[in-house]
Amino acid sequence: MLASSKYSSRTHALWQTALLSSFLLTTSSLSAAHWPNWRGPQLNGISPETHFPTEWSKTKNVRWRVPLPERGNSTPIVWGDRVFLTQAIEKEQRRTLMCFRRSDGKLLWQKGTTYALDEKTHGDNPYCAASPATDGRVVVAAFGPAGVFAYDMEGKELWHRDLGKQEHEWGYASSPLIDGDRCYVFQGPGKGAKILALNRKNGTTVWENPLPEPMPTERFDGFKGNLPGRIGSFSTPLLVQGQGRSELILSLPEELRALDPATGKTLWHSGGLNPLVYTTPTFGENTIVAMGGFFGSSLAVKPGGKGDVTSDRVWYEQRAKKNRIGSPLIKDGHIYVLNSDGIAECLELSTGKSVWIERLKGPGAKAESWSSFTLAGDKLYTVNQSGDAFVLRASPKFELIATNSVGEYTNSSLAHSDGDLFLRTYESLWCFSASRVSANAK
Repeated sequence: MLASSKYSSRTHALWQTALLSSFLLTTSSLSAAHWPNWRGPQLNGISPETHFPTEWSKTKNVRWRVPLPERGNSTPIVWGDRVFLTQAIEKEQRRTLMCFRRSDGKLLWQKGTTYALDEKTHGDNPYCAASPATDGRVVVAAFGPAGVFAYDMEGKELWHRDLGKQEHEWGYASSPLIDGDRCYVFQGPGKGAKILALNRKNGTTVWENPLPEPMPTERFDGFKGNLPGRIGSFSTPLLVQGQGRSELILSLPEELRALDPATGKTLWHSGGLNPLVYTTPTFGENTIVAMGGFFGSSLAVKPGGKGDVTSDRVWYEQRAKKNRIGSPLIKDGHIYVLNSDGIAECLELSTGKSVWIERLKGPGAKAESWSSFTLAGDKLYTVNQSGDAFVLRASPKFELIATNSVGEYTNSSLAHSDGDLFLRTYESLWCFSASRVSANAK
């Protein structure tokens, strides 16, 4: 059932300005060179810059490539001359954070912890799946049951926290989010799931909100019986500005919830998501869009609500035709999402109706994708599991600009920073640049 609603572009612009201002954590303005979270500086996959390469390969427009010790699904983040990446070393039972020099890819430091207890995860979801987050002073990595660790930019450990057991048969993937002196961490999915605000400086708990997960039901996911793997959220918290206030948004089993960032108290909630959620919600043009996983439901709501806002949704789709792992992106009245089967889709923001749907096929054998769209100017970027990357026009008319392949398996998303593109594969960390190509590219 779909219903439409208008939005105000002027109000959106004001709110986006307010949101960005909350991330000004130094005396200088937020530099366009930073990609401090896995969904970028505005938490929506959109780069404030426009000039990035649209063509690359194993040899073309490669600034550098460095090998990685093991596979991994997390996305790199960038702050100035530092590139950060979480990395498990399974044979050593280590959970680590790696720091590379941006100019040439040199490994500057690698710190972390050892976790010897049994830890379940999906076969395609290696440990350390969550991306780190930074504000230029502190970089935070969440290692699920192994704890949350904070370092300064030179690799000195500032604090760490054991948040208790986190257990789900498919592991974890929710990334931390830093805002001012608070760091938000979703410790889930699984029994005892919760969201916390930690003090950025010392890791102490500012507030904690338990998030009990409902039992799976046939009416949502089409599966009968008690199937724990069919329930849980892998979503990363999203910070938005609505009706003059900040809201911390999180997609949870069977609902979308907004919390007060200062206290953790629930501001509003909307029913409609299915019990299994992979994607992170997105915000744009005064609209929050959330999508469930495993052929789940989708919905759009306005910020600023109170209590149960289920009846006030902009639109709601009870069951999507596609399975979605990558998160949606909003641009000029449209939603763009890459479904897990490798089929890209454009939807109307005001109604949720499909505008176009196209399969993205590169030279690799695996067209499936867990990656999210990113945006620079009017260009969308994404990648499939074969390492085939696609550049599309963000337009209600489908236009494929380029297809680029490195031939290495990946479940990560691209990161944009100061004209460079960063891609993590199971084998390597790549930096692509149209203007700064180094001789150390391998």
